Parts: sequence; C-alpha cells; structure tokens
Amino acid sequence: MLAAIARIVLGSSLLAGIHLYLWLRLIRPAPVSRRWRLAATLGLIALFLAIPVTVTSRLAFPAVSATLGWISLPWMALGGLTFVALVGIDAVRLAVRLVQARRSRAPVGPVAALSRRQFLARVTGGTALAIGSGSVARGMAEARGDHEVVDVEIALARLPRALDGFTIVQLSDLHAGMTIDRGFVERVVDRANRLAPDLIALTGDLVDGRVEELRPSVEPLARLRARHGVFAVTGNHEYYAGADAWIAELTRLGARYLRNQRVAIGDGAASFDLAGVDDYSAVGWAGHGEDLPAALAGRDPARALVLLAHQPRQVHTAAQHGVDLQLSGHTHGGQIWPWHYIVRMQQGGLLAGRYQIGGTQLYVSRGCGYWGPPVRLLAPLEITRVILRTA
Repeated sequence: MLAAIARIVLGSSLLAGIHLYLWLRLIRPAPVSRRWRLAATLGLIALFLAIPVTVTSRLAFPAVSATLGWISLPWMALGGLTFVALVGIDAVRLAVRLVQARRSRAPVGPVAALSRRQFLARVTGGTALAIGSGSVARGMAEARGDHEVVDVEIALARLPRALDGFTIVQLSDLHAGMTIDRGFVERVVDRANRLAPDLIALTGDLVDGRVEELRPSVEPLARLRARHGVFAVTGNHEYYAGADAWIAELTRLGARYLRNQRVAIGDGAASFDLAGVDDYSAVGWAGHGEDLPAALAGRDPARALVLLAHQPRQVHTAAQHGVDLQLSGHTHGGQIWPWHYIVRMQQGGLLAGRYQIGGTQLYVSRGCGYWGPPVRLLAPLEITRVILRTA
C-alpha cells in the first residue's frame, strides 16, 4: 500500500514538474494579452488534471476514461515529448551561452539581451512544440496501424528433432480498455490465427479494466486457434483490475492459465515442457505470487523447457533453474522514445528482443497493444512468431 502511494506521489510530482516547465517555456513568454495567457494557463491545468482523472477512473467509471482518454492521453504524449525537446534545446542554448560568455568581452545591454532571450525562447518553444506534435502524429499512426510479425528462430539443445520448426505465437500487452476496443482485439486475433501456430502464448497485461465492463471487448480472444492450445500467465495489470475474475473469464474464453505450473507439449518423446509463473508484482496478493520451483518440481532435466513470465527481470530466477527459453513482455519496447530509457533501467537493461542470461535465452516482445497514450514512437506493434529449432 505504501509503495503504491509512493508511486502515485512520485508520478504526480513528475507530471506537475513537466507541466510547470511547459508553462514557463511556452505560455509565459508568449506574445499574447493577459486574458489569453490566463486562458492558456487554465487550459494547461485542465489537461494536467485530466491525466490522473482518466487513469484513476478506468475501473470505477470506464465510460469516462474511454471518452476522456482520447484527449488526455494523446496530450500526455505530446506534453512529454515537447518537454524532452525543450530540455534538449535549452541544454544546447545554455552550453552556447556559456561558451559565448567566455569568449566575449564586450558587455551586452540589458534591454538587447532581454529582447534576444525573448525571441529565442519563442522560436525554440515553437520548434519544440512542432517536434512534439510531429512525433505524436507519427506515434499515433504506429499505435493504431498494422502489427509487425516478428519471426524469431531459437535453437534449444534439448528439443526433439521431431519438433524442429514448432511455432509459438506470442501475444503480449494487449491492454484492452480505454482506447483499445473490440475492433482492435479482433485485428490481433485474426492476424495471429492466419499464422497457423502450433501454440499461442499470452504473456500478460491483456486488459485494463474490470471484467463486467470489458467482456465484449475481449470476447474475440475466444477465436484464437492453435494446434496445442492457448496458454496464458498473469501480468501486473491483471492484478490492478482483479486477477481472479480475469483468470476465470479468459479461461472461459479458452486460455489455459499456467500459475506456477508446468505442462507437457507434444506426445511421448516428441514433446517439451511449457511452464508459466505469476507476475513479478503478484507478491502480496492472496493466493498469488511467482513460484518457479513449484512449477518445476519433479521435472525431467533432460527435457527442453520454455517458460512464460510477464516481466523480463524474472529471467534471473529462470537462469538459476535450468530454463532454456523465457518469453516475456511488459516493456512495450519502451513504447515512446526516449522514455524507453526509464523502462530499460527498471528492467535491468532488458527492453526488447533477444538476450542471453546464463544458460537461459530470453525474448522480450514489444507487445501487440499499448498502455496510456495511443502512441508508439520507434517501438512498433508486434506479434511474435517464435520458431523452435533443434540445436
């Protein structure tokens, strides 16, 4: 509880700081009357408040968040990207001013200096806003566009030759809710089914809201088809929205949840082990929590082992228990550059793509949806097709 409150306070403080900086750089120096400056200030405050209202209302008032989200969440991206552009521009300006101050001996009159600073502030502010706007436009096109199918061939030393070429379609971080509706989910399902996979793995964060509100949106997931079935693990957002209810609902739609469990995929000698664990954040939830040793109890170490775990950082535990391959999501590939640096740091450097941690291979999907702003900048939507090979 205290950790959650600390995250809310930290996030709100960061958001407030960004909006204050935007006001100082864009609104205060703007060549407009006091009336227009006041109106712009009130508008900025309203946009700032709309973000937490949208995010916190998604469970209690989903209709509000779904409607307000199309305003506040794109603004969240625009404000953030404009802030980054402004900080970059201002850092360059400061460096230039310091160099000029060292080289120049002739003093500049205070009026002339002020006039020049005002001019540069307005020009650079407009430039930053244009950069932010262009980036958001591109990012919205990526977030609502076509999914890239990423083929990943992974060799497993213990995989039987009869299973060489076995395909796993991984769908992660769909985040149905707010601005991701039934139509978006249908597109994901249709694209996954066209790949005719042997198995489908759902690696968490499929939803952002309660079952009773999002049931129609996620219903198309019942049409997912794979020869060996559809398997799932929990992500952190399932816990925010009611994990037990969602596990029951998605099980009803045909997914089999692996909650610190292991199953055999294939027949007889032509098979491998598939395991799944609860999300890293599930600790503290009654009846939930990551327990890989329980999932692997009694396992034959001669068999290939693939693990589904929502967060990439769970791979360090996997590497200690002889897992051959871990499939994860959670990061969205950073979703919006350059904020991906924060995500990379939070996951210990594991952002997207392939990694080798000890004897365990890790693949981190960028995800087939998005969270928050309907924007993905330099992190395209992804449906992953993992092709297992015999080493």
